[in-house]
Amino acid sequence: MPNIKHILVIRLSAMGDVAMTVPVLRAFQEQYPDIKLTVLTREFFKPFFRDLKNVSVFSADVKRKHKGVLGLYKLSKELKKLNTDAVADLHNVLRSNILKFFLLGIKVVQIDKGRKAKQALISGKEVKQLKTTVERYADVFRRLGFLLDLSNPKFPEKKALSNKAIEIIGSDTKEWIGIAPFAAYESKMYPLDLLTEVINSLSKKYRILLFGGGKHEIEQLNKLQDEFENVTSIAGKLSLKEEIDVISNLDVMLSADSGNGHIAAMLGIKVVTIWGVTHPFAGFTPFNQPTDYCLLPDRDKFPKIPTSIYGNKYPENYKEAIRSISPETIVNKINSILS
Repeated sequence: MPNIKHILVIRLSAMGDVAMTVPVLRAFQEQYPDIKLTVLTREFFKPFFRDLKNVSVFSADVKRKHKGVLGLYKLSKELKKLNTDAVADLHNVLRSNILKFFLLGIKVVQIDKGRKAKQALISGKEVKQLKTTVERYADVFRRLGFLLDLSNPKFPEKKALSNKAIEIIGSDTKEWIGIAPFAAYESKMYPLDLLTEVINSLSKKYRILLFGGGKHEIEQLNKLQDEFENVTSIAGKLSLKEEIDVISNLDVMLSADSGNGHIAAMLGIKVVTIWGVTHPFAGFTPFNQPTDYCLLPDRDKFPKIPTSIYGNKYPENYKEAIRSISPETIVNKINSILS
């Protein structure tokens, strides 16, 4: 084992990418309990890491105090006081590269994002499963000299809910299904009319909890809540910590290719994902989920999928490729998991 006692782990954004670090860090602290980890991320994501032993969070204020090159220099001076022996850069963007320059003298390993392989995937040259993001994170620690094994993951226990959460959700003996339909791009979101059919069917048998954020999303989810029995939107009503507690109590999370699916997966919750113009082959499947939990569009009708890694690029007629996944397919999958 290398002579490293303290590692600085860098992953500043986005929500799903930060959530995917958690299974890796949990495995690391289980297998190397004497090594200290300090995670450099945004203050908002701090609750993700609360259950990890010997893992602390250093909050980066990239919009104010640590903004720009001068701000990163200030941040580097603060980080040097931590006396870390190595840097695991799980982000590998301009901001983290500038920061690493200022941390000169400390051993650094950064993530290989596999850009060439991803480009070959979306161009159609090599349509195959690529290494997952979680494994790419783990590879950073392996290259630091730690033989990290992710094959036997452990997950935290369900959390007790706050009084506020209980007041919103109530107590219900039905199985709980979380639904997080929104994503950064419309091409990755299941259409509202079809989602309504899914909720109509599932709410007759299960308790449905809706997740989202932002004014427009909250308004849409509140309308769905008002339309059906056994459906509650918690969007905008709880803190991130409280939402994570609720997610830890779910029986299944139904999610777009987006952050909430990764949060559920880091907690060991079963996650069914609905995919549009993106594809699990790019490596963003939620951690430790069976391949058949990924519900995909009809590639006979839409053979160019994946058209992009993030869902921001696609032919005009592919925008609603996700419509080729029927509500019945989604409902049947969830019923089969919970039966």
